[in-house]
Amino acid sequence: MNRIHIDRLKITHKGKVLLDIGFDIDRSLALVGQSGSGKSLTLKALLGLLDPLMELELEKRSDFEWIRGKSISLVPQNPFTALSPLTKIKEQMFCADGRSEELFDLLGLERALLERFPPELSGGQLQRVVVAMALGSHPRLLLLDEPTTALDPESKETMIDLLRSLQAMMGFSMLFVTHDMGVASALCEDICVIYDGKVVEIGKMSQVIERPRERYTRSLIDADFGNREFRI
Repeated sequence: MNRIHIDRLKITHKGKVLLDIGFDIDRSLALVGQSGSGKSLTLKALLGLLDPLMELELEKRSDFEWIRGKSISLVPQNPFTALSPLTKIKEQMFCADGRSEELFDLLGLERALLERFPPELSGGQLQRVVVAMALGSHPRLLLLDEPTTALDPESKETMIDLLRSLQAMMGFSMLFVTHDMGVASALCEDICVIYDGKVVEIGKMSQVIERPRERYTRSLIDADFGNREFRI
């Protein structure tokens, strides 16, 4: 398994600090916070997709070359907007010969879906398609942007199980960005809680869930664990 050290990730805009955080990604890290906390900015910074008017200071260490779309891949939040509706799935995969079929098999998708257009698939199928696309380059780090947000509870559990089994098989590390503490606790071993562009709590998932130090962390836990389906 890969280990990634983000010693410092700082983003400023017109002299204002928008984000100033650091964390390690070992096997799986959940980056958790409410909307506006800095989760999306973190992903954009790691992918090199920040607004050019923003200034980035990124100090990172890893045992692989940092190349977007190869060693690092993204699973987007909304597959409906991530895919072209007028292009067949197979033409959007960009995989070596036979790789698309192999990935579809691993994700429990029928190979015949490769010949279809995105609007012909269900939301759950499309979500697995974008996971397959992200894995096509054999990434060392998989970034996941709240990929379970639009899924029902059963589909969420299916996606969590798939990601776990794929990680065990392929050996990638995961940075899972979410506001959903329930899903985060079911998928990730470690957690980094951010608020207003700062880290407020970081540690092992089980310890933070059971004994949060910060009131903000407790509020996130209480908000999501009224339904205990994904509780550790």
